[in-house]
Amino acid sequence: MFYTVPVVGKVHWIGVNDRRKRLFENIWPLDRGVSYNSYLIADEKTALIDTIEDRAAGNYVERIESLLNGRPLDYLIINHMEPDHSGEIKAIVDKFKGVKLVGNSKTFKIVEAYWGLTENLHQVQDGDTLDLGHHKLKFVMTPWVHWPETMMTYDETDKIIFTGDAFGSFGTLDGGIFDDEINFDYFEDEMRRYYSNIVGKYSNMVQKAFAKLKDVPVNVVASTHGPVWRKNPEKVLGLYDKWSKYEAEEGVVIIFASMYGNTEEIADYIGRKIAEQGVKNIHIHDVSRTHISHLINEIWKYKGIILGSCAYNSQMFPLMEQFTRELTHMGIKNKKLGLFGSYSWNGGGLKNLVKFAEEAELELVAEPAEIYGKPSVEKLKQFDELAVKMAASVKD
Repeated sequence: MFYTVPVVGKVHWIGVNDRRKRLFENIWPLDRGVSYNSYLIADEKTALIDTIEDRAAGNYVERIESLLNGRPLDYLIINHMEPDHSGEIKAIVDKFKGVKLVGNSKTFKIVEAYWGLTENLHQVQDGDTLDLGHHKLKFVMTPWVHWPETMMTYDETDKIIFTGDAFGSFGTLDGGIFDDEINFDYFEDEMRRYYSNIVGKYSNMVQKAFAKLKDVPVNVVASTHGPVWRKNPEKVLGLYDKWSKYEAEEGVVIIFASMYGNTEEIADYIGRKIAEQGVKNIHIHDVSRTHISHLINEIWKYKGIILGSCAYNSQMFPLMEQFTRELTHMGIKNKKLGLFGSYSWNGGGLKNLVKFAEEAELELVAEPAEIYGKPSVEKLKQFDELAVKMAASVKD
């Protein structure tokens, strides 16, 4: 990439697109790639806000040099130390002699651990400010959104909030960088998948960050991933507020584990019975076919979850077990839950799903039920109650 883009006045976007990486954090599929956003403020004093992943750098440093036009780089502000944003810190320090690193005490512990850097550090605390001339920057500590050192930088002059990973999204910026240049329908699902898988575990800390930013005027939301919001920042702020409160839409996600089709047949039956109750958003997934990140994304979107597993060596199916461990780890809340299963010679699938529900402290809408052997018309009738009660609960 050979260009930079003005955001507002003296603030410039210096980002890159990564279409080569297949897995974000080596876990989450990047079906549409990802962007790494970095920003340069060319004021009386110059400041770079966050860097990018080193493996995607290309001519990143040269672009900064071009914008500086012979001037020194005075500050590098580090909102977040995860390597997809801190990857070029050492290159910046080596290239721009004397640049001061701006961060908090937790930031600098990681800086030293990564590169042994202990000099030219400018430590800030919650509410501290930095005067660049025209721009006045204020630092807001937002720990665990989503690392312990994360903070945000607020430009009091142009009302820009540089948010690190918060308000970010999967997906490359294919020409359009700002929210008024893109069709957001293309991004919304990937933004929720990003939130639910990367930040969602720390939703209570997101709400604490919102409390700190209450009544702070925001004209631009500048994240380190995804679109820069300059036209309608209230849109992305509202979505993150909604998701971090675990607010969801009417709908049911049915996820099953089936070796030979019996449990899948139950899932389809339950889905049909829910549809007969007037619920339109019903999505059925095979846990062996759909990546866990997409399952978590849909669970975050809709109110109801129904999980079903065959028995496997007196346990639940291994991939369903893995999925439920991840749900427990995520601390999923405010969901209506239904459970079902099937077995041929010994149970275990449903029994262990019940243990998961107890550990996760999720409300069961109906008594769990399972089938011994192959489904039949008579055997399937026991799932009618689950379908009816789930439909009623998500409508409420």
